[in-house]
Amino acid sequence: MLEIMNLTGALTAVAFFISAILVFTFRLLGKPAYGHWMGYFEFLLAIPLIILLVTGPQLNRPALYYIQIGCMLAWLLVEALLDYILKVDFRHTRWLVILYVMLFFAGSGGLLGVATLAGSAWSMTAIALFLIMAVLTFVQRAVTGW
Repeated sequence: MLEIMNLTGALTAVAFFISAILVFTFRLLGKPAYGHWMGYFEFLLAIPLIILLVTGPQLNRPALYYIQIGCMLAWLLVEALLDYILKVDFRHTRWLVILYVMLFFAGSGGLLGVATLAGSAWSMTAIALFLIMAVLTFVQRAVTGW
């Protein structure tokens, strides 16, 4: 069960990083609607994250593990509320953007930690994708203002 849960965490992290890369790429290409649809996929990633939380106690996961997953679930909730449910135009309010980006990187950084549990190959893959995602985050913000 340990190996399956570690692989689930790694696959979830990699899937999130790829989807975030696509969101930022679509924004740079002037097609933010496609990126918006990627958000629905990202919301589906809450399912394996919740499974990881539920099985965590059986696997004697440390407190940090729950914080890492909890940060990503919190970001997914904030994203759903701001962009999909309430449709708040918050990206032009500096303090909201700062809080949003901090939670985004706390969550995605947490996924990086979860992915490392599956071994070095998954670690290296997740690290590379995380770095690409991080660069694209700031590039697309500078170019598009989003």
